[in-house]
Amino acid sequence: MAEGAVIAVEDPGDPRLADYTDLTDVQLRRRREPAEGLFIAEGEKVIRRALAAGCTMRSMLLTPRWAEAMRDVVAEARAPVYTVAPEVAERVTGYHVHRGALASLHRRPLPAPEALLADARRVAVLEAVNDHTNVGALFRSAAALGVDAVLLSPDCADPLYRRSVKVSMGAVLQVPWTRLSSWPREIELLRGAGFATAALALEEDSLRLDELAARRHPRLALILGSEGDGLRPSTVAAADVTVRIPMSAGVDSLNVAAAAAVAFYATGPAAG
Repeated sequence: MAEGAVIAVEDPGDPRLADYTDLTDVQLRRRREPAEGLFIAEGEKVIRRALAAGCTMRSMLLTPRWAEAMRDVVAEARAPVYTVAPEVAERVTGYHVHRGALASLHRRPLPAPEALLADARRVAVLEAVNDHTNVGALFRSAAALGVDAVLLSPDCADPLYRRSVKVSMGAVLQVPWTRLSSWPREIELLRGAGFATAALALEEDSLRLDELAARRHPRLALILGSEGDGLRPSTVAAADVTVRIPMSAGVDSLNVAAAAAVAFYATGPAAG
């Protein structure tokens, strides 16, 4: 089969569509995609951004309408392009593919944390953030608000899971990121690279976010925890400072993605 060939497929069980099967089975896809070195981009904008970021395509799955809308991408594709009827796409993926465009792309090797920290000035560290929507939203804020890199604990959700990529509008392909292997011990790696480490946590001695911003640390790592439990006590104890965002109306905290956006803006160049 020639690269770039446009192939009409009618059978949802066709093995050539295997990359796209059971996309709604989160546990299966979380195991399968990293093991097979692939990820899925959904929607025209996200696919275009993935290609612009230098990702290599394995294949595309398009309904006829979107094959026409993306004819320039199809013409330049160096991988098979499968066209299917909307009902076939739904049977393959397990859901109604609203935008009618999916691409399977190769994952790239993750860089070493030291490589990301070398030139970074502001980084986010995510600990056990397990909701893919929150991860995607957080990456979108990181891209928009000038965060140089994102580091993930070993138990953090996959930024390249389809939902994360979609919610981020492709920002997970723009902001450099990698996984840590022994968090929170690797907080010493941040400290050794000259980063002040600030844990967002509701502690009695926490600084207000504006107080942290006023310190203008030349290198700053903002550490954010899981949606339900927040940061682990060991992480809070290891950080240089703890930080809180003052709340009103009896609200105790923000969703982690919203808190991250506030913290990124408050500590970024635009706030100075």
